[in-house]
Amino acid sequence: MERLQVERQVEAVPSIQVSSSPIGLGFEKLDRDVFDPEKAYDKVAALGVKWIRIQSGWARTEKEKGVYDFTWLDSIVDNLIQRGLQPWICLCYGNGLYTEAAQKVFGAVGCPPISSEAERQAWHKYVVAVTQRYKEKVQWYEVWNEPDGGWCWKHGPSGTEYGEFVKATALAVKEGDPDAKVIGGVMCLDRLNWLNDVFQAGAAEYMDAFSYHAYNTDEREGFNRVKAMRALCHAYNPNMEIIQGETGTQSRSDGAGALAGGAWTPRRQAKFMARHMMADLFDDVKFASYFSCMDMIEALNGTVGDKASYLDYGYFGVLSAEFDENGISTGEYSPKPSYRTLQVIAAMFRESVEHVELPVLIHKHHSNRIMRIEDGRSDLLFGGFRKETGSSAFVYWRPTELMTTEYESTITLEVAAIPGKAALVDLLDGNVYSIPESMVDDNGRGHRMFKNLPLKDYPMALIFGDYA
Repeated sequence: MERLQVERQVEAVPSIQVSSSPIGLGFEKLDRDVFDPEKAYDKVAALGVKWIRIQSGWARTEKEKGVYDFTWLDSIVDNLIQRGLQPWICLCYGNGLYTEAAQKVFGAVGCPPISSEAERQAWHKYVVAVTQRYKEKVQWYEVWNEPDGGWCWKHGPSGTEYGEFVKATALAVKEGDPDAKVIGGVMCLDRLNWLNDVFQAGAAEYMDAFSYHAYNTDEREGFNRVKAMRALCHAYNPNMEIIQGETGTQSRSDGAGALAGGAWTPRRQAKFMARHMMADLFDDVKFASYFSCMDMIEALNGTVGDKASYLDYGYFGVLSAEFDENGISTGEYSPKPSYRTLQVIAAMFRESVEHVELPVLIHKHHSNRIMRIEDGRSDLLFGGFRKETGSSAFVYWRPTELMTTEYESTITLEVAAIPGKAALVDLLDGNVYSIPESMVDDNGRGHRMFKNLPLKDYPMALIFGDYA
């Protein structure tokens, strides 16, 4: 990178200035009151993301039968909206007032109200109350969380059961707000049989969107998975949108939860984020949500009265936290490197950005930088984007093994009929580099060859015009 000069940084664009974006962030687990949102709102809004996933918290809202106290959730919704953020609500979890099993589980996680008519009616009334209350504030409602996993459907996952639950919940959502949209699936495992059972139960016609969660170190694994899930969704409902509802990883090796035990560092977390969020945009999802805003306890399998059972600390946050004796996230909520990475991606891919094919060819030239022939097209991931202004970006990286390598090489790109001054952006830190004339062959007729540009194991963007 020393051959290139940093000319500026990608400027952060606060959420209040963003009208639309496919970039989101998780603000989950406040149903279990595990962090202080007041200390997080401004820092999250400064990221420039748009979609914020929150959880509705039935057990926290209805502590006396038929009496709803939405004070805590009102504050969250209103604070997010005031800062230009768009909350979408995951309707969950159970309630010990109606489901005996939920009395024993911290946060009533994974205890769906489906075993009796009393449970079903109580859930229906609660969902109606939620959607009525947030009409014109919240449009999208997700039905439960990871119901294909035993941690969130504790008596044993069943696609048929969940499909019936989606239908019943969707009717309650629409009763409370006829204009609301319903998200089903919330799928975390590779199980088309489970999803097919959901649709065989008739849920697809009630769903405006399908959401999935993706926790894997290799972002390439998601491409075929998303294609298969999209194809199955559209076989039952061609109008169904696709949403990536959770992806993320730890910033240290001693965390609990998904991908635990890996040799994670803050830098690897930032690389994971950049690679996965760009892969989501390659997949043309409606929006993609990174998990999560905050280091916090996982709190999926805790037992009421046994504090040690839910003091399972996860370090997925773009903001770091300390913890008190009850597992509550404390401290200053300081940004990690992944915070800046998300801020850069949010700034560059906001508003009317379209995923497009660009007239760019990848060549294998000899590179003195690496003293060999460059990597070829088949070794890389890449994609093009264009804004309404006509500015463009070609994003590329080599998806080398994330946990054991720190990769650096070069790439030569042939570009035709893409107007505008070119620059190179490092998506990890937001540095914008000018490209020396010695690295560009320009014939003056709309054709340029960019020779031996830096190639990393995380996304770089060759931009044209005022893209960033």
